This record gives sequence, C-alpha cells and structure tokens, in this order.
Amino acid sequence: MPPKIPYAVRLVGAILAGILLWLAFPEHNLWWLAPIAVALLGAVTLDVGAKRGFGLGVVAGWAFFVPVLSWSGVYVGKLPWGALATLEALYFGVMCAVVGYVGQRLRPRWGDAVYAVIPLAWVAQELARGTTPFGGFPWARLAFSQADSPLANWAQWLGAPGVTLAVAVVGTQLLMAAAALRRHPRESAAIAAVTVAWVVLVGFMTPSVDGQRVTVGLVQGNVPHAGLDFNAERRAVLDNHVRGTELLAEKAKTDLGERVPGPLSLVVWPENASDIDPIRNADAAAQVQRAVSAVGVPIIVGAVLQEPAPKVSNVSLFYQPGGAEPERYVKNHPVPFAEYIPYRSFFRNFSDKVDLVTKDFVQGTQLGAFKVDAPTGSYWALPTICFEVAYDGLMRDSVTQPGKDASLLLVQTNNATFGYTAESEQQFAISRIRAIEHGRSVVHVSTVGVSGFIAPNGAVTGKTGLFTAEQGIGSVVIRADRTVSDQLGPWPERLATVVLIALVLAAGLRGRRDRVEQLDSAPSTKDHVD
Repeated sequence: MPPKIPYAVRLVGAILAGILLWLAFPEHNLWWLAPIAVALLGAVTLDVGAKRGFGLGVVAGWAFFVPVLSWSGVYVGKLPWGALATLEALYFGVMCAVVGYVGQRLRPRWGDAVYAVIPLAWVAQELARGTTPFGGFPWARLAFSQADSPLANWAQWLGAPGVTLAVAVVGTQLLMAAAALRRHPRESAAIAAVTVAWVVLVGFMTPSVDGQRVTVGLVQGNVPHAGLDFNAERRAVLDNHVRGTELLAEKAKTDLGERVPGPLSLVVWPENASDIDPIRNADAAAQVQRAVSAVGVPIIVGAVLQEPAPKVSNVSLFYQPGGAEPERYVKNHPVPFAEYIPYRSFFRNFSDKVDLVTKDFVQGTQLGAFKVDAPTGSYWALPTICFEVAYDGLMRDSVTQPGKDASLLLVQTNNATFGYTAESEQQFAISRIRAIEHGRSVVHVSTVGVSGFIAPNGAVTGKTGLFTAEQGIGSVVIRADRTVSDQLGPWPERLATVVLIALVLAAGLRGRRDRVEQLDSAPSTKDHVD
C-alpha cells in the first residue's frame, strides 16, 4: 500500500490478512489464501517503521491465532486460549516491526530488492516461535496450511521452513505484481505469470513412493465421551482398543485380499490407549497381551506409566508376541501447561486450571526406534507422540538415527481433549507435510480421530472420522533414502535468519548515514555574521 494510506485502513488490512490466513488452515483448507494473506500483510507493514509495524503485526496475529487456536480453550476456558493467542501474536508483531523498519530505511535506496525482507522475516518468526519459550509452540505455521498445495513439495528439499519460505515468496511476488500494476502493467503480468508457472512446476515434483511395502494396522478405539476427563473410565478406553484389535485381526483374516502385499506386520494404538499402567497393573498387562495374541504381531501401545515417582511418563510401548518386557519410548517433548506446569505457583495466580495437571510428565532423553521383523523384510518403526510432530528438530533426529534407515514414522496422538474442533485436522495436515519432508510413510493414529495412512508424497488412505471406533489396514512404503531436507538439517532457516539480521543491520547503518547527511547539509550558524 502507498505510504499515504491512513493507518486505520492499514489496520483493516492487517485484520483481513489474519482472517485469510486462518481460512487457509484446516478445516477450511483454502491453502491458496495463505500467500494472499502474506501479500496483504506485507503491503500494510512495509515502509511503516518498527512501531507501527509491531502494532499492525499484533493485530494481524490476533485475527489469525484467536480462531485458529480456538480448540485450545474449548474445555479450559477463554483465559488460557487468549493468553496463548496473544503470545503467538507478539511474534507476528516483532516480524512486522522488522519488515516495517527495514522497508522504511532501505526501500528508498534499494528499491524492489527490499521485498526480500518479507519471506525472510516469516521464516525467522516461525523459528523463534517454534523454539521459545519453554521449547516453543510451532503450531499453525505457513507450511502446515499447505498439505494440499503444490508448494508442499518444497518440504523434501528445505523442510517445513522451506514450504513457509515458498508460500511467503509467492505472497511477496503477488505484492510486487500488484505494486507494479498501475505504472508497469506488462511487468506486473510477467511477475504474476512467472509465479503461477513456478507453483505449477513445483506441483509436478512429487516425492518418490517406491520401496518395500509392508502391511500395518491401526486401532482408533474411541473414548466414552470428549473433554478433559475423557479417560475417567480408563478401563473402558483400554477395552475399546483391545476389542478394536480383535476386530482388526478378523479383518486381516478375511478382508486383506489383494489390497496389501502380505500379512500384518505391526499394529499401532494411539496415545493414552492405556492410561492404566500396564507395567504395574497385571490386569491391564493381561488385556494388552490378549490383543497381541489376537493379531499375532507386535503392537505399539500409547500408555501412561506411574514413573519416575512422583512424576509420570507418556510412553510408546513395543509389545511382541511371547510376553517379553516391552521396549519403550518416553516422550521427549512434553507440552508445557498441558503435561507439566512450569512455575506452577506463579501461574496459579492467573488460572486454577493449572491444577488439572496433578502430576508433571517427565521428559524423555532417548529417541524411539522399534525393530519390526516383517515377512517382506525388517524395518524400524519410529514413534513420536502428539504435538511432537510439530517440532522440526525432533522429527528430523528421529528419521536420521544411525542404523535406522529403512523406517516408518508413527504419530500417536489423543485429540479427545479438543472435542469436535479443527485441532485433529490441523495435526493430521502436519503429519502430511512431515511425510513429504522426510520421504517416509506415516501412520497417524488418534484415540478418537482423525487417523490414517500417509504416503511419502503426502497422499492419504484409510482416513477415519472423529469420535468413532474404527480399525484400518494399510499398505505402506518403507524407505531408507534421506531427503535433501534431512541432509541439510536446520541450516536453511538459520541462513535465512542470518540474512535477515544482516538486512536489519544494513537498515540501521542506512538510518545513521541519513542522519549524518542531514546534519552535514544543515546551515551552520558559524557562517552567519551579525
């Protein structure tokens, strides 16, 4: 937007940008609105300076995060929801402050080159938001709105940050085309045409889905009712998954046909499938073994263990036929304010909901990897639990474990605490991006849905509904090759952040030079004689 447009109009533009970005995410799934939102937010913040940019960014952040994170307050109330949305909006504020500052200082000298600050700022903002505070909250990133977009293919080269960069670049190109429309219509049309052609071309560069195929089952047992006390009837939830496994075993005997390459090799249960500790409770252990005997293959069980006292552990347990002690993976990234309460006495002053978490979950220190001996060849099942799927480093470290090349990603989650909201679909979309990013199939299984099988190109089969008891059998590809993204690791987003910092420093130096030039050009009082 031209600098002379009133601040009130810019404010409306910021609000609209936030709303458009929200509509790009599940369950609306209008992914193409994300680059338009980037363009609009860039238009209202570029050139306005740091202070105004910060204010506009916070407003846009509220307009986006309040609706997209509405699931966070469905049972715990408006205060935690509002606090989370406000915290995330502050990162938008800082991002737009940087865009406004750099644009105001450098655009008069740098011209259109200054537009580069917009996509760089988006990448840096998401890096900061996904790592701070308390380990960050990398939800609702631009990349995670693009599971159905051609731009999702960028994940195989530059990871989720690369998808965010691609979306922001497209948005910036749209902004440049709009800015050139009045004075240079041909240039504007050329920019728009190149942008569309680039997006279409990327859409054809889909990841390979070749590789060893194995048959995997998932069990979505469902819960008696939604809500924070979803597992008040813990035995009922466990029984649901045992019963579902027995039904799955019957399906495997009668319904496999030619749909899959061979017999079942593994069955996956979701997070919280057994909140009765099956290590310490003999009855729960017997129920799990009953399920293992029914299918005759290993089962990976999401469970809560009453250890190490006084804390508890959110774990994946790998049970094999024969009754041996299960292998385990302890969740590496428990969620602050959901699985543990940092500074509990302080935050209790704001909400007594912190005491709903009666015991803090311990943080695991080892990555998970379970070796599955399938009829078509052994492979590794790599478990992640719930929100861990949103963390770039954790997912990448899991896939790149030495000696664990031929592997399958598991996402075990429990969405019962979020009711009939968009959270389940948002999380499933993240798993689809991860499949492309790491070139791995993903078995995404939820206690209540949605669950399904995701191919290395992000394609979905066997997707389930919400709050239903369902079982699925899928033919999944096991791959060993590492993507370019896995080889590059975190360096693309680090490089983008370094370049952004360089732009900010250049803007600061430019401002200082401008002030010096103004002082030098001002008339000196020594030259005047009375």
